[in-house]
Amino acid sequence: MGQIDQAKTQNSGELKRSLKARHLNMIAMGGAIGTGIFLALGATIKQAGPGGALVAYGCIGVMVYFLMTSLGEMATYMPDSGSFSVYSSKFVDPAFGFAMGWNYWYNWAITVAAEMVAGALIMKFWFPQVPSVIWSVLFLALIVGLNLLSARAYGESEFWFASIKVFTVIVFLIVGIATILGIFNGHYIGLKNFSVGEAPFVGGAKSIFMVFLIAGFSFQGTELVGVAAGESEEPEKTIPKAINTIFWRILLFYIGTIFVVGALIPYMDAGVNTSPFTLVFQRAGIAAAASLMNAVILTSVLSAGNSGMYASSRMLYAMAKDGKAPAFLGKVNSRGVPINSLILTTIIASLCFLTGLYAETTVYVWLVAASGLAGFVAWLGIALCHYRFRRAYVAQGHDLKKLKYTAKLFPLGPIIALVLCIVVILGQGLTYFESGNIDWSGVISSYIGLPLFLVLWFGYKKKHNTKVIKLMDVDLEVHHEK
Repeated sequence: MGQIDQAKTQNSGELKRSLKARHLNMIAMGGAIGTGIFLALGATIKQAGPGGALVAYGCIGVMVYFLMTSLGEMATYMPDSGSFSVYSSKFVDPAFGFAMGWNYWYNWAITVAAEMVAGALIMKFWFPQVPSVIWSVLFLALIVGLNLLSARAYGESEFWFASIKVFTVIVFLIVGIATILGIFNGHYIGLKNFSVGEAPFVGGAKSIFMVFLIAGFSFQGTELVGVAAGESEEPEKTIPKAINTIFWRILLFYIGTIFVVGALIPYMDAGVNTSPFTLVFQRAGIAAAASLMNAVILTSVLSAGNSGMYASSRMLYAMAKDGKAPAFLGKVNSRGVPINSLILTTIIASLCFLTGLYAETTVYVWLVAASGLAGFVAWLGIALCHYRFRRAYVAQGHDLKKLKYTAKLFPLGPIIALVLCIVVILGQGLTYFESGNIDWSGVISSYIGLPLFLVLWFGYKKKHNTKVIKLMDVDLEVHHEK
């Protein structure tokens, strides 16, 4: 029977629903807990002080909450691996869906390359003599291998990668609070570092705004739960549960970590050179802190690369199914893996990686910057899709009580998320316009993702003469994959 099912899946070119609730939980947790918390947090506290960092991460947290609940409402109603690309095509405009899909694909394909570079840098800590390219190729092979096996293999590996990160953060919070209270060395520290120098708020509103932008990058990846919905076993049960628990855990981790680092390390001493986690563990007397944290950061990098490969290959597959990418990308193997989409993503990620390794670094910086902005564009699309979905759902006379999951505070939620996303997107290159001399290379690297998205959107619109879909014409029919 199993073989017949497999053959059917292969012939019909469908993905398999093999991801469990625990996989979904950890896919979204792993997506949001990465180098942003382990490395960049020190720089944000140095820039805006512990108080400023708390405010900035709190604001972004609110935005992400509304985005997650918006995505949750759509993903439980219409679970699809194309996620917001499919929703954009159905609820807004097919051209918008086309641009959203390709935008999200190159976002993660470039991220895979960036994570391979980061992984090689981390390995230099233990093996300074080994050329970086060897590590990058090994890590890429590992990630492709995990994704080739099946969605379940990806979910399982992501579960363990993310578990290591979550465990580290929990241990860090316990050790940190114990150190603040003087439990380890009898020296009570308390909250005096919150009032050192200019703390708790350093550099005023401008610094908070700059940290606000960095915080957005830290949370990117939470939307992976929408992509994974297309391969989850019981989406109407698992997605609401994942969304409700994930957000609060992530916020607790980020806010808790900023509080502990801010209390233990004066903001002047925090920075990006050493992980704040390493500094805190060292102060608590854990000798192997640097080695330990490097290992955790490595799992974090591999986890991000793993998720990137999964998300980008699934998005390509969904677009091929929707006629917005070449049909050969919709082919799946007997294990339900979109094999051609995976191969193409690997090739593009490798080319981006080689650009960073051998070509001019400016190109690589631009690629990474374009990918960062693409994440915010995807978020903006989620907010817009949900606004249109709910309005069409009500306009067509459907009963809201029949939705398996409803987002809170509609329409305020998606509108707040939409406005904050626009602020983040437009604010990217603000610092390059200061001091009279405009730094054009900085401006280009900050905004390069925006014209790319607009070219995709309006190019498709012009070619296919698409229009914004009227609310009464929005297709709310769900085609369940068997």
